Amino acid sequence: MTFAALVLGLLTAPRKTIFDTTDTTNNNVRSYATSIIELDRAMRDYATTAASSITRALLRAYTAAAIASTWPRKPRPPGNDYPNIEPSRKDEDLASSTLGAMLSRGQHEVRMLQPHDAYHHALVAESAARFEQLIALRWKLIEEAHGPISYPFDRILVGWLLIIFLCFGLIAPRNALSLVTIMLGALSIASAVLVILDLDTPFTGPIMIGSQPMRDALAYQSR
Repeated sequence: MTFAALVLGLLTAPRKTIFDTTDTTNNNVRSYATSIIELDRAMRDYATTAASSITRALLRAYTAAAIASTWPRKPRPPGNDYPNIEPSRKDEDLASSTLGAMLSRGQHEVRMLQPHDAYHHALVAESAARFEQLIALRWKLIEEAHGPISYPFDRILVGWLLIIFLCFGLIAPRNALSLVTIMLGALSIASAVLVILDLDTPFTGPIMIGSQPMRDALAYQSR
């Protein structure tokens, strides 16, 4: 039992670190939202052609659709000017071809801009760099959504714990105290396993990355 608790503790600590510390999924979502805000700001400063307005509208629709599909149990963003992506598997939602196409179209619109002075040329260069960063961060979040723990490992861990409790139940004295102890131990171990698996998939389950950074980015775009 002590060895099982030690193994579960060693598994829980890195999963919690990956979930919410520096250079992890939580931080990457914040960086993603910041990139959206900075890109919208550059396009707002450009704001001399219809192309820049189209890019801003695409970016806002993308942000709203990403929020609605990634956090389907949360309130949907207001308005109907973004595609309704039906939630399926969470990794498929994050890697949605519809969302990818919206970003690609926005990037194309930026590349087609024809700046007429040095100031607007600098804004186009900044926007192009922001788009590259945004797309790279998107794929990084898609990869992080899968989680590093493999399914064979999950099954081996559960099977190993099951054997431990079966053996403990066979050798333990037959009384109420032993029964309660075994049940409480099994419940605590099962809870620890569920927490580990939930932390391993940051966009699903009860413990998940919050949507507030993306909603803040959408609110900024709507000003």
